[in-house]
Amino acid sequence: MAAAVKTKEQTLTWLRSLSGELATATLKRLEDELPWYGEMPPGRRSAVGLVAQAGITSFIHWYDDPSSTPWIAADVFGTAPRELLRSVSLTQTLQLIKVTVEVVEERVKGADSVREAILLYSREIAFGAADVYARAAEARGLWDARLEALVVDSILSGEYDDELPSRIAALGWHGHGEVSVLVGTAPTVLDVDMLRRTARHLDADVLIGVQGNRLVLVIGRAHPTPLEDEPEGPTKLIPFLEIATALEPGFGEGHLVLGHEVASLVEAARSAKAALAGFAVARSWRKAPRPTLADDLLPERALAGDALARSTLINRIYKPLQSHSTELLATLWCYLDNGRSLEATARELFVHPNTVRYRLKRVSEVIGWDATGARESLILQAALIVGSIAEPDGPLRRR
Repeated sequence: MAAAVKTKEQTLTWLRSLSGELATATLKRLEDELPWYGEMPPGRRSAVGLVAQAGITSFIHWYDDPSSTPWIAADVFGTAPRELLRSVSLTQTLQLIKVTVEVVEERVKGADSVREAILLYSREIAFGAADVYARAAEARGLWDARLEALVVDSILSGEYDDELPSRIAALGWHGHGEVSVLVGTAPTVLDVDMLRRTARHLDADVLIGVQGNRLVLVIGRAHPTPLEDEPEGPTKLIPFLEIATALEPGFGEGHLVLGHEVASLVEAARSAKAALAGFAVARSWRKAPRPTLADDLLPERALAGDALARSTLINRIYKPLQSHSTELLATLWCYLDNGRSLEATARELFVHPNTVRYRLKRVSEVIGWDATGARESLILQAALIVGSIAEPDGPLRRR
């Protein structure tokens, strides 16, 4: 028994005397076998060397009493500089562990008890490294989530600053070109990964924010998919409404409103404002689809005092018709006042019903809304009302 104790004490003394030599041999092996180590700046190489040396010293302490501090291996990486964790991947760290273990094994070839201890300790070191990198990834994820929430809040408020582009770039935003904002109820359990996977599948990217019980997605197109039969020709742009429909399962129950398309991310505040205003009044449309376009809620938004909705009704419906033809404007007024009756409109205007039908078709071509549809006629009626209020002299209702 005494010989065995003496042997362990002698082994410990021998290992302590070898620690400097082992560290030097490890650094030499790293430089010979790992190209990435040789390409690192001197400061980073020195930090990697300190980690390797700390691992050897820690092993000697652990070999002396493995039951006292079973997780001492984690300390080797816990003390590594933060910039080292960012510049050295987990794969490279495991390569570092492998080289260090091989060097120590070769040097203590005759001591079987030491070799067994190295195997056990290298496992602890590997778990310790994985734990450190997992914690770093978790911290990065929490930071990204806070940064993303800050960006979404800036978009919703319309308060941009010079740092917003860099914040968006830091999030890895892949969107380009047009953007649209989708607002709905936040689910009980938010599956962020599912939303991002769905968006990527549709060649889109999303910024995700939760405000109280509302879930807000800023949707941007990523890289359009080329048409299969025309690989080098035009690309397929998926409509935002189709993207929103695919994202719908990620929202909670209730209304879902999609803001209008804007040219770029820096203009997303306008789409967000429309989506938020539409979400606030969506319950007033009994059969509102899910998702609903914010522009389909223009009458309700205007009644609720939304200045953007009023200006949209005037600038996209009333003024284009007025400047194109007062005849079309008067026909539309008359048609809506007569309950969308072609015959009653024709009698009032002293024209044939086919003439009324032709003029209504022209109205649809000019402004994009069809007066013969129940919902669209309500939008057009609201446009005529707010437009006439904005006109001091009022509109012409007759030919």
